[in-house]
Amino acid sequence: MISIENEERPWGRFFVIHDEKNYKLKRIEVNPGAKLSYQYHNKRSEAWTIVQGKGKITLDGKVFSVSQGGTLVIPQGAKHRIENNSKEKVVFIEVQTGSYFGEDDIVRLKDDYNRI
Repeated sequence: MISIENEERPWGRFFVIHDEKNYKLKRIEVNPGAKLSYQYHNKRSEAWTIVQGKGKITLDGKVFSVSQGGTLVIPQGAKHRIENNSKEKVVFIEVQTGSYFGEDDIVRLKDDYNRI
């Protein structure tokens, strides 16, 4: 099902581009100076491709610099976050695969916005 629904978050926004039984596709925008929660998922893995900007990704405690064109595969259960430490928006495409894609499959370990 093609949708283009969107949701505002304290760190930016995301757009659901496509939602199927076995995968979900999102465009995620992270505002300058913002970061997602340090989190993991029990029922899905993700692949992130940076299409605009640059930032830092933490994956299971290891920090990587990322910029336009970079791709990261996040296995199911892996702890992860992205931080925009630049002055322009970071935009990435997220492909989720697994058995469930609901927002309630986010297990937050650290969050700057007190959503734990």
